[in-house]
Amino acid sequence: MNFMPINKEKLELRQKISAHRPEFIRGESWRYKRLETNWRKPKGVDNHQRKQKSRGRMGIVKVGYGGPKIAKGLHPSGYTDNLIFNIRDFEKLNPKTDGLRIGHSVSTKKRKVIVLKAKEKKFKIFNARVSALGSKS
Repeated sequence: MNFMPINKEKLELRQKISAHRPEFIRGESWRYKRLETNWRKPKGVDNHQRKQKSRGRMGIVKVGYGGPKIAKGLHPSGYTDNLIFNIRDFEKLNPKTDGLRIGHSVSTKKRKVIVLKAKEKKFKIFNARVSALGSKS
């Protein structure tokens, strides 16, 4: 099946901008094995990375590195990501453009009903975790 996502242009723009974004890693994580590479903001008084003093240091996270506004809130499939907790939440949504994410606190019993109704209306469900027949998958 050849899948063409909706909002393809927006997703391509997001991908293009992401390609130019540097990988932000924790300062000196390459130097010490005990430090993870996950980003942490440098807070030291004399920290070279925080001051952006020397050219050999990694960049720091700034607002300007964000993605395009038109692609905000889009799932990688191209649908908008909408969190729902009951059937009334998706009555006003459009199945052609909106995808559903069922809330974590929704019980399995209620989840089954939501999945069945959403499948009838042909919604894309990102985290169904329940088959249409009712057994957990």
